[in-house]
Amino acid sequence: QGQLMESGGGSVQAGGSLRLSCATSEFSYRRYCVSWFRQAPGEERDWVAGIRSGVDTDGHGDTYYSDSVKGRFTISRDNGKNTVYLQLNALKPDDTAMYYCAVDELWYPIPCRQAPAEYDSWGQGTQVTVSS
Repeated sequence: QGQLMESGGGSVQAGGSLRLSCATSEFSYRRYCVSWFRQAPGEERDWVAGIRSGVDTDGHGDTYYSDSVKGRFTISRDNGKNTVYLQLNALKPDDTAMYYCAVDELWYPIPCRQAPAEYDSWGQGTQVTVSS
């Protein structure tokens, strides 16, 4: 299992931007996804975006997004720093939540899975608050 730690959350006004970071340990998985999830108070934990790494991918990884953030959020990675980023642009009050990163080992070249139960290790979360 890996270790993950999020940072970069904060409070911004609607329309603003933030960049979240997920520092990870070096994974030994042959194929895996690092995904971002978010959870608002009283709500379920929702998958936001994922990046697949390992065999079957190039140096940039394969990226996947939920419909609610596609076109506004960008997930990327820096292999040298063992860090996955989530760039949040055009933020809305509905984006307010605790954001978590997590890792999922994949046995097949499938898109990043969206169910939290599939993920093996999690960070502690970073809060994003968007005011109108």
